[in-house]
Amino acid sequence: MIKDINYYRLKFSPRSKFNKEGLNVSRSAGVAPNKPILLLSVIELIERSHITDNRIYLSPELIATFFKFWHELEIERKPDIGMPFFHLKRDGFWHFKSNLGHEYIESSQSKVRVRTVSGLRQAVEYAYLDPELFFLLKNPTSRNELILVLIDSWFSDKTQQLERSLSMDAFANISDELLTEGGRVYQREEIDTSDTQTAIVRDGAFRRIVTSVYGHRCAFCGLQILNNQENIVDGAHIKPFSKFYDDRINNGLSLCKNHHWAFDRFWFTINDDYTILVSDNLHEDSPHATPMKTFHGQRLLLPNNSSHHPRLDAIAWHRQTFLEKIA
Repeated sequence: MIKDINYYRLKFSPRSKFNKEGLNVSRSAGVAPNKPILLLSVIELIERSHITDNRIYLSPELIATFFKFWHELEIERKPDIGMPFFHLKRDGFWHFKSNLGHEYIESSQSKVRVRTVSGLRQAVEYAYLDPELFFLLKNPTSRNELILVLIDSWFSDKTQQLERSLSMDAFANISDELLTEGGRVYQREEIDTSDTQTAIVRDGAFRRIVTSVYGHRCAFCGLQILNNQENIVDGAHIKPFSKFYDDRINNGLSLCKNHHWAFDRFWFTINDDYTILVSDNLHEDSPHATPMKTFHGQRLLLPNNSSHHPRLDAIAWHRQTFLEKIA
């Protein structure tokens, strides 16, 4: 069969005795719209250029968009993006690129089921679509046609809600709201440590805000490398979130992968004047990069807005822990 727009119109429609190619969804407790919602979420990210290559990660943006549609459609069950992300591979146009050691996940015939978000992120590097489908979704005309197929087939009574939802960038709204508020401190009872999906969105929003106010540059070494929607720096918590639930911007630092790892292990810390204090215990051999000890006494690269500078009580906590570890 030719994989053209008509082929994918059938693939996005409900499976029936008249359409053997349609989406196969669970009907054990009524029609479960998980797969159509995930497809709408992926299409929206393609339209917004959050997905520019044929690689679909279980990213904060994707999860936030999936949650947005789920709540807008007033579905009573708890949203779980892991289920459709895994099961779509059996519909023939959704494929996996596995992480090393998890190649079994790529086969549509595999009997191993990995349906939790944490399990999928461990096993799957990314999902990808048929090249023909991705090409169609990059084109506004064919993309809109397939959106209408999904809406008409699965949500014909929810058209207004979906139109409203499609106009809203869920993850950007979350990030913008937190940026306006300066971030947020959570109460212990607000944090469900078993809710991986919410944690990914929350951590992703913190990372996006912190790295953006630092100009996507490492505050320690100044490194900045951008690749489409990705960059090499992280939003690092100064006082760890697991203890303090503090997602305020001034509890954050933009650090490259190496210096984020070192900061979390207290190999260096920060003085109140924002100069860097590096441990004397390090033994470095760095022929192709600047050794960490070279940065001792240098000042962090800070955001232009002083309200985003690291909070003194946060760096005092980190410095005290650093001194205790090197004593």
